[in-house]
Amino acid sequence: MHGYGSKKESFFYQIKFLSQCYRVVVPDFPCFGASEETDVPWSVGDYADWLEKFMLRSGVDKPHIIAHSFGARVAIKLLADRGERCEKLIITGGAGIVKPRSPQYMRRVSRYRRIKKLFPKFAEKHFGSEEYRSLNPLMRESYKKIVNEDLKDCAANIVNETLLIYGRNDTVTPPNEEGKIFNTLISGSRLELIDGGHFCFSENSEIFNSLTTDFLG
Repeated sequence: MHGYGSKKESFFYQIKFLSQCYRVVVPDFPCFGASEETDVPWSVGDYADWLEKFMLRSGVDKPHIIAHSFGARVAIKLLADRGERCEKLIITGGAGIVKPRSPQYMRRVSRYRRIKKLFPKFAEKHFGSEEYRSLNPLMRESYKKIVNEDLKDCAANIVNETLLIYGRNDTVTPPNEEGKIFNTLISGSRLELIDGGHFCFSENSEIFNSLTTDFLG
């Protein structure tokens, strides 16, 4: 399950390798890759519900899940109360931890809201991350729902056997922050650090694939 703004092809090396001994099913989430856009802004829960329906339509029964970044948010949301739907879970570069907001951040948000009332186009063009500014209006609303949902409680409810694989140089979801927090929250999980950044599964695919097959048995 791919990350935000990505698509199924990001798992090229895993698809090629794992297809030798597994049935591999790799969807594009709605609004990404080859999938159609949604009519309304979706939350993480909406994507989790979609994933459950996708599995049923595709005849996928109790799969292992490999999830990257945003895909990990969806997996965590799904398995928090529907863990019986899947077997083992592999998270790489997993996101979903909302950190305390700094005073500087809150001042910037307040400034953005004031400017948006007077000059909405200017505010949308100059505030927010580059990723956020690249989105259309509907996806911006979805993005805000997604990144502002803290999944700590959901992660703590996961009972599936879980492997966490993070890149040592990941600056998007740093292993010393997101990785260690998820490792603490998900009972019995194991955290592995490998060379690479946020896309370590592609940058260091041989090690990633080896850890994956060992974990899946």
